[in-house]
Amino acid sequence: MAISIRHIEVFRAIMQAGSVTGAARLLFTSQPTVSRELARLENLSGIKLFDREGGRLVPTAQAMMLLEEVERAYIGLERINSVAQSIRRFAHGQLSITCLPLFSQALLPKVCQDFQKQHAGIGLSITAQESPLLEESLSAQRYDLGLTESEKLPRGTRGELLFCADMVCILPEHHPWLAKSCLTARDFHGVDFINLSGLDIYRQAVDDLFHQAEVDRHIVIETNNAVSVCAMVRQKLGVAIINPLTAMDESARGLAIRPISLSIPYRVTLIRPDYRPSSIFVDEFQKSLHTEASRLAKALDQRLGGFRC
Repeated sequence: MAISIRHIEVFRAIMQAGSVTGAARLLFTSQPTVSRELARLENLSGIKLFDREGGRLVPTAQAMMLLEEVERAYIGLERINSVAQSIRRFAHGQLSITCLPLFSQALLPKVCQDFQKQHAGIGLSITAQESPLLEESLSAQRYDLGLTESEKLPRGTRGELLFCADMVCILPEHHPWLAKSCLTARDFHGVDFINLSGLDIYRQAVDDLFHQAEVDRHIVIETNNAVSVCAMVRQKLGVAIINPLTAMDESARGLAIRPISLSIPYRVTLIRPDYRPSSIFVDEFQKSLHTEASRLAKALDQRLGGFRC
């Protein structure tokens, strides 16, 4: 006889409730049944899961180790349940997209609006996640489309350049640099600077260029989120260099944008897994993405029209 799902349910309920009586209530069954299934689980596994102390069940170290694996299994079951519900909700069709968090704020909303106008019966599922989980999920063929900053394509996918523009400097209101049409590397020497986290590929590119220019900025804050960088700049804690999509999105909230003479191209790659079922709706959404990317590129050119290096 092998360990069954029922044995695992009983074990998890006991760990949650802290007693056989409590587990029986959680499982809507009797106390003797829970005790019997627990004894069978211990016998089948060859593991002592609980010490009996004064009528109480105290989990052993082995029980805690087993619980970690059990919880992973339940997370998997919950994901299956979530997918099933999602499929039921979107009976007429669904597109699943994964992207970096910033794209869910600064790129996808308008695309989704336009797509829904044309295809009201198609559900959209958007999952924002960071690298490397983003790339791993695309390699695993879990999504129809992906948006990333990396030019290196995940295994089992194909990609194309969706958007490219130089990084820009963001400034708070009434900053003296607003009188400048272009910022040079020397302008940043000794200036309070809000930086992205050290693992960010664009943070590394910015640091390299300033190092080559022998410019020492005063790094006052580091954060792993471009929106957070904008919030810090808005509070006049320093200036920053970030991607142009977030900069444009946040500029309506008390920030200004200026170009910099250091060219740091920011690229967005559209990724499509090789083994997902083909769909005309995926093709249509891809077209909508290109349309919006072109619109944003033109909007950025207009925004920086009077400020050229």
